[in-house]
This record gives sequence, C-alpha cells and structure tokens, in this order.
Amino acid sequence: MDVSIYPGCSLDGTAKEYGESLEAITSMLGVNLHELKDWNCCGASSAHSMNNDLAVALAARNLGIADQMGMDLVVPCAACYQRLKVAEKRLVAGEKLEGVDNYDGKIHIKPLVDFLWDDVGEKQILSLLKKRLEGLNPVCYYGCLTARPPKITDAKSPENPMSMDEIMTCLGANVRQWSYKTDCCGGSLILTRPDIARTLIRKLLDMAEEAGADCVVAACPMCQSNLDGRQREISQESGKEYNVPIFYFTELMGLACGNPSVKKWLGRHVTDPRPLLTRKSLV
Repeated sequence: MDVSIYPGCSLDGTAKEYGESLEAITSMLGVNLHELKDWNCCGASSAHSMNNDLAVALAARNLGIADQMGMDLVVPCAACYQRLKVAEKRLVAGEKLEGVDNYDGKIHIKPLVDFLWDDVGEKQILSLLKKRLEGLNPVCYYGCLTARPPKITDAKSPENPMSMDEIMTCLGANVRQWSYKTDCCGGSLILTRPDIARTLIRKLLDMAEEAGADCVVAACPMCQSNLDGRQREISQESGKEYNVPIFYFTELMGLACGNPSVKKWLGRHVTDPRPLLTRKSLV
C-alpha cells in the first residue's frame, strides 16, 4: 500500500520517538510512505493567529505537492491535519491560493490513526501481534484538532472518535472509557499562558485517573508533549504527585508487534513509562 505523508516539523525533533515508531510500524504493516518533496511548515500553531492568508497558503502549498503525487495523504500531527483541512476546504471551493496552480482534490487527507484502522485494518494489525498488551489500562486521548470543528475536519464521530480505542483493544489492552478524549490540552498556550495550559492538563490527568487508567495513549506531538512534560510542575503546584505515562499509540503498537527499538523510544519520555510496563511484564 502506497500513501504520501506530511511529516510536519516535530517528528525529527521533539516527537522523534513518534516519527521512528510510525516508520517502524508502517513498514511492518507493508505501508510505503512517500514523504512530500520539499514540504514546508503548515503554519501551526502561530501563523493562523497572525496572518490567516499566509497560514492557509503555507498549508495549501503542501496540498498542491500531495495532489501532484496523486496518493492519499497521511498526517501524524493533529495540528498539521487541521491546517491542511482548512486549506483543502478553500481549494475545493475554487479559491485560488498562492503556491497552488491547480488542485484536483481527489486525494483524501487522513490522520495516521484513522488510516491505520480504517485502511490497513484489524486483520493486518493482528497478523503482526507478538505480545498482547494485557494488564495495561489506557485511556485514548485524541485531542481536539482532528475532531473539531467537524465541518472542517470531516470527523466521523467528533465527540467520540474510536480508531485508537479499537487499535488498542485489538492489541489486548483494557481500554478505559472516558468523556475527555477530545478535550483540549492547551496546545501552544503552554508557551504563552502556561497557567491555563497546566490547568487543562491537570484536568485530563485527573479524569484519566478517575476512569481507572494507568496511562494515556496519544496521537499528537503537542498533546503528548504537554501531558508528558508538565507533570512535575503540576505536582509541585498542586501538592499531588503525578506520574502518568503518556504513550504514542505507535509505540504501543511497536511493543505489541515485537519491534526491537521500543526501549529506545520509551527512553526519551519525560515521565518514564518503563516502570509501568515492567510491572505489567510487558518489557
């Protein structure tokens, strides 16, 4: 299976473990990823708050490249996904945007987690299963940018997405249900209003605990970074100790499928997830 991929700016930096784990798992699943040639930043998180026309043009240029390649476009980052969808809506409506001469609009833009569940499918994922994630009790956190607003994101179930839940369940995890899977983590407010972002992050961590979860599974570099990297600050502010592992779903797929690089990926986390996995006899 061949698809194009817009990697975004995080996969070789702050989300390196996400980039490496998605490459590993897609390769194992027989998916050939074709990176957009000469792609540029999509404008998230700041461009659209400063210059809307520039922000849309940045994303549109990438869509023009993908359109010429003629393959469906997979997007690992929720913020990138939304910016590309905003540009897609304007291009499909016939608007002329700088950097795009013609846009056919026949390609589909898909979040990585939806692509793996809907297009690759359960049967192919299960064919690689080496170790069931039994004993692990995650909540799946999608964040807000692949879900809302649905008129932009085209989300099938914007209030209750299920693709990540389905993947984790088929791999043997005891997925806990909660009503906060699409609540906001604060996003880039962690840089400009960290007090607000920490309040939102703490609420998510508390609600995961209330749901009976021992970890959170994410599919967005910003969401994972916020929840993973701010727990020490929140613990100091609140007087309550937070030590909740925040996994990328691709890391747990790699673990379940026996990929040897899992320990390297997990070693990059701020909140160390390895003690939990050791207690569950998963590493």
